[in-house]
Amino acid sequence: MECQVSWLGNGSMAFSAETGSGHLVKMDGPPEVGGQNSAPRPMELILAGTGGCSAFDVVLILQRAKQAISACDLKLTAERAEVDPKVFTRINLHFTVRGKDLEQAKVERAVKLSHDKYCSATSMLAKTAEITYSIDIVSE
Repeated sequence: MECQVSWLGNGSMAFSAETGSGHLVKMDGPPEVGGQNSAPRPMELILAGTGGCSAFDVVLILQRAKQAISACDLKLTAERAEVDPKVFTRINLHFTVRGKDLEQAKVERAVKLSHDKYCSATSMLAKTAEITYSIDIVSE
């Protein structure tokens, strides 16, 4: 896996990243450090990537378990250290899973498997952060 990050210059604090799969992502900083607030912060992207990684696992596991899942929403809430490096110290992943006749045990198992085994992002972040999760199941 690789990624190319380039500063966009012109006195800004904006950067462009081209992923190994050929996608472009812009990042920017807050105005107090010279940014324009024109794109997500790098740490926000780490948190978003963590959510994407875990939600991907949960949806795939539930589909393979023949669950009629129609939606999976994930709200991540994080706290960071107050001193540099301002690593994540706590992250909660709150899953809202919707579908018809979803089996609670299978939904809980999917989230637990993502958390304990499959999600590379949460595994890495667990080195500095306490990671917790919660689940709401909505029947349709």
